[in-house]
Amino acid sequence: MSELINNSKNRVEELKHLIREIHQGNSVEETKMKLIEKLGSVPYGEVVQAEEELINEGMEREEILKFCDLHTEALKGNLQSNFSRPFPPYHPLDIFIKENRELEKVIDRIKHLFYEARKREKDADARDLLKSLHQEFNLLMDVDKHYLKKENLLFPYLEKHEVTGPPMVMWGKHDEVRTFLKSCFPLFENEHEATAEIVTGFNDLMLEPTVKAIEEMIYKEESILFPMCIDLLNEIEWYEIVSQFDEIGYCLYSPDGKWKPNFEVNNLKETHNNRIKFENGSLSQEELEGILNTIPVDITFVDKDDKVRFFSHGGNRIFQRPKAVLGRQVQYCHPPSSVHIVNKILDDFKSGKQNSAKFWINFHGQYVHIAYYVVRNSKGEYLGTLEVTQDINEYKRLEGERRILQYDN
Repeated sequence: MSELINNSKNRVEELKHLIREIHQGNSVEETKMKLIEKLGSVPYGEVVQAEEELINEGMEREEILKFCDLHTEALKGNLQSNFSRPFPPYHPLDIFIKENRELEKVIDRIKHLFYEARKREKDADARDLLKSLHQEFNLLMDVDKHYLKKENLLFPYLEKHEVTGPPMVMWGKHDEVRTFLKSCFPLFENEHEATAEIVTGFNDLMLEPTVKAIEEMIYKEESILFPMCIDLLNEIEWYEIVSQFDEIGYCLYSPDGKWKPNFEVNNLKETHNNRIKFENGSLSQEELEGILNTIPVDITFVDKDDKVRFFSHGGNRIFQRPKAVLGRQVQYCHPPSSVHIVNKILDDFKSGKQNSAKFWINFHGQYVHIAYYVVRNSKGEYLGTLEVTQDINEYKRLEGERRILQYDN
């Protein structure tokens, strides 16, 4: 047994060395040859461990993110995983895999359009191809729901099992894909003057790299992420994950059934008769939840240990909050690019330097006000941070006074 452990440790160290060499400028092909020569095939778990250790040893997540695709290219064909077994219908992994197969169908059609553009004479009319590409890329935008389910449902459970590095790196790659996709759409506005040469240029400039980025993510999921989840998550966790899929939605695939786990699901809610006493009165749990979900703002509370402990769930939430975020480090609920801002606010609140931070943004036709407030007890001790979000378009439009009864609907 000790020999197996030592062999694994040696492979991880060698893998870390090869990854560092890529970061120092070694070619992917040279690294791949060394990988085959020294390691043969590598268990996926050792790839995850190598990334975690590199981050813990001081390599920035952004640095690993920058070279992530090169790592994947070097490891292609040399990863061992146990991902060949079938999954029960409508199991979360069954749904993720079927979404990937649908994405691949769209990608295959896009590649055919790329091929058609290259076959035509440079000056030939290619408006039909650009229009078809536009339609296919509209379908690719659905990949965002696939990524949101990973970020908001799958990653929190991995974090509970102390796997944090690879999910954060993968989230960064999600954001790259999102940026690529958004950057593609201005190209489709030139449909009236599209020649085969212009369409081929668009392909080389932006469209093909976007498709490749999505393909690479599918490979990372099915070679590393999903096998890791199989080993770490139990059936109860999988059921908790899939129970929240409907809140986010599905990518190019709509399941027509529900997965049945091998345990009895108890849908009965525990009732409590005790009222919660406050300084100025008391409320039942039902009343308190009703109040918090009725007030026309979204509330999220992060405790003194930076863990998400509560969020209101009214009918028109501005930002999604699946239940999987409860108990999650708030830093992991934000893209890597904005974590430093989150930490700055929390540090200033804890130190007493600041008591609030406010932002306002345009978001899907709403003018959203986002405010963070420090929460302290009667002794002035830090208890946590309260996020309050609301659409303030209604208040911006107010003029004059309303002094008589007038319902809004």
